[in-house]
Amino acid sequence: MIGQSLQKALKSHVVNWVKDSFAAEHTLNLETYDLILLDLGLPKRSGLEYLVQLREKGIMIPVLIITARDSIEDRVKGLDCGADDYLLKPFAVEELEARIRVLARRKQDRTHPIITYGDASLDPATHTLSYQGRTERLSVKAFNIMQILIENPGVIYSRSQLEEKIYGWSDEVESNAVEVHIHTIRRKFGAEIIVNVRGVGYTFPKVRVNS
Repeated sequence: MIGQSLQKALKSHVVNWVKDSFAAEHTLNLETYDLILLDLGLPKRSGLEYLVQLREKGIMIPVLIITARDSIEDRVKGLDCGADDYLLKPFAVEELEARIRVLARRKQDRTHPIITYGDASLDPATHTLSYQGRTERLSVKAFNIMQILIENPGVIYSRSQLEEKIYGWSDEVESNAVEVHIHTIRRKFGAEIIVNVRGVGYTFPKVRVNS
């Protein structure tokens, strides 16, 4: 019930929900995540056991533990095992969102997040795109589309490939959702920012160098 509620409540994020640590391990091999919300009371293998193995493998994705275990000993053990923060049930979604923002800022501070290619620059801390002297804030999905394209200049992505990358498994995706986001970006920055390869997909153009 909590998992379902959180998936609906965290609408500003792409959320995938798995129900045990083995499914989580498999999912991490398929997808890239910015944050893990980890319940300690998992079936098959406890959340703490999973967290220890995660850190032993060198996977340093921020982990926020969500649990009903409220003793100081449990909290200290969770943090010592590699958790970045600890939130006790029951909790308000607003507090969870605030803690997510804090962990996101910490990660960004460590990784120098501004992504630049050619005339384009993306700032994950503010969700802004700068292009040819113009700066605008983008929606979460539009920002994610631009990040995919700018990090892979010249690579053509189909609509379905972009949908897979920016939407969670259970999200209802309208048939023209990607086109709407791309139209919004082009309206703000000009059509040349995203090239439409007819019948194939979309790409961010490579920078041409004169030799």
